[in-house]
Amino acid sequence: MSADPEIQLPPSPSDERNENPGINLSSPHLPESVDSEKEQSKWNGDGSEDDADSSIVYHYLTFATELPPPASIYPPHPNAAPPPECPNLKPYEDPFTWPEKQKRLIIWISCIVTAATAFTAGSYSPGVEQYMDAWGVGHVAALVGITVFTCGFGIAPMILAPFSEINGRKPVFLATGALFVFCQLMCAITRSYGGMLAARFFVGVGGSTFSTMVGGVVSDIYQAKDRNTPMTLFSAGALIGTGLGPLVCGFVAQHTTWRWIFYLQTIMDGSLIVIIFFVFKETRGSILLSRKAKTLNTWYEAREAAGYYGFNMPAETNAEKPDPSRRMSQRIRWKVKSDEERTSLLRMISISLYRPFHLLFTEPVVFFFSLWISFSWAVLYLTLAAVPLVFSTTYGFNIQEQGAVFAAVVTGALLFAFVCIYQDKFAQRRLQNRWSWFDLSAPEARLYFCCVESVLMAVGLFVFGWSAQARTHWIVPAIGIGLATMGIFSIYLAVFNYLADAYHRYASSALAAQSFCRNMLGGAFPLITTQMYTKMGYGGASSFLGGFGLALTVVPWVLVIWGPKIRSKSKIASQIMNLQ
Repeated sequence: MSADPEIQLPPSPSDERNENPGINLSSPHLPESVDSEKEQSKWNGDGSEDDADSSIVYHYLTFATELPPPASIYPPHPNAAPPPECPNLKPYEDPFTWPEKQKRLIIWISCIVTAATAFTAGSYSPGVEQYMDAWGVGHVAALVGITVFTCGFGIAPMILAPFSEINGRKPVFLATGALFVFCQLMCAITRSYGGMLAARFFVGVGGSTFSTMVGGVVSDIYQAKDRNTPMTLFSAGALIGTGLGPLVCGFVAQHTTWRWIFYLQTIMDGSLIVIIFFVFKETRGSILLSRKAKTLNTWYEAREAAGYYGFNMPAETNAEKPDPSRRMSQRIRWKVKSDEERTSLLRMISISLYRPFHLLFTEPVVFFFSLWISFSWAVLYLTLAAVPLVFSTTYGFNIQEQGAVFAAVVTGALLFAFVCIYQDKFAQRRLQNRWSWFDLSAPEARLYFCCVESVLMAVGLFVFGWSAQARTHWIVPAIGIGLATMGIFSIYLAVFNYLADAYHRYASSALAAQSFCRNMLGGAFPLITTQMYTKMGYGGASSFLGGFGLALTVVPWVLVIWGPKIRSKSKIASQIMNLQ
């Protein structure tokens, strides 16, 4: 069985945390060595030639494995050097057991870089008029820079994700981060329209991991029951960053050239990569375990080179279970189960490319959730073109004033982040004990609040479209944008959490499917916004979109009512239900 390549969220705690095919013991710390010659001889660990000639025995290492004490601690001969000291194993601890302060630091860094990549998506639009003048292209052609960014953002994780399984999160973040910063600089200095499009595509490739793999970071360090708050912060980072892009860069474009939009991001993103290099710790458990095994094996080899052989392992009984009361000396080495299950890189990439689309077209839940979140994300990206159009023609706003309207996106995301954090705690403390049907352990619990809150997206669209008139104060359509943002936030968080809970080890592929669809549709909508709002009218276009969004709100209701029955008919989800 091959290990699943990761794209978003990995499965719940792995075998390496909960099972030990070799030895089932409890403490992850190295116990003290045997401290007497009598005990050494009792366990047959005297560093004799028999020990040196014995073959090496490999055992599986897990985070639950109790490391055995050395069988030989006394010099093998009078002039022998002391045994090498045990290496520091603290850097290889189970991320689930990290101190809460350390987890919060990792989450905040991850959310900030997520906001930075979302900032890149929204920051492009304030310079559209300048791009048109610089390269002599039309309005739609200038907006293609958003589309090619989302293409790189949607496609790259399917190819890059397996590298995080082989090398860990941090090396992938640093490598793609370097590409991200370099291509931001290329956007700033390019002299051609084609150069901008090429640079924007690779900006999307480089920035994609800072959004798509942050969900994996969250699940690396938090159990499923504790993920709502960090996932809420992650979602808030994505939406706040999208609003901050045009908000900040609207002022930049108004007072200087479009090139400073990208110089600013080069400086900002470069600083974040430096912080990741020095502060961010590896979070992927299988990688840490592999590094721990390698460190221990290197130490064992050094001990043997110095003449100290063997470790006191629990002897196996007739029932083939370790007996801690009986021990025998062995020359041991550690191996990790995930390393053996891992297939070739080419095979992992092929699975990473194939499985998301297989789930998308064979799993109704994945298909309709992908449609729902893709449409909502497209509405968010639609504002990048709709706000400048509506507020410039109706209210006569200049570039920086148009960008300031996106404060509604930032404010809506901030307010709703607090709502989502509080409502989860409220549900745990009050509702679960009051109503027997309110089962927070079921995946459908992720949808209870969203059934109502997702309507805000449609409401916000109606308010935005029909209030955008000269006789109505501009704050009213801005409030509509804020309401729509809240609805999008609700949908985004619910889809991530539900697919992660319902598909477990296949969650990475299910989330990759919706991520691809979300970014492709999101990148396409700005290209049709001007034509849609011009021909249909502001109210008509917003009503059309709001009506479609309102129709899609039936998706969470169907799953809340019939979710377990629907999952039982799914080949993949039903297997997971049977294991629970």
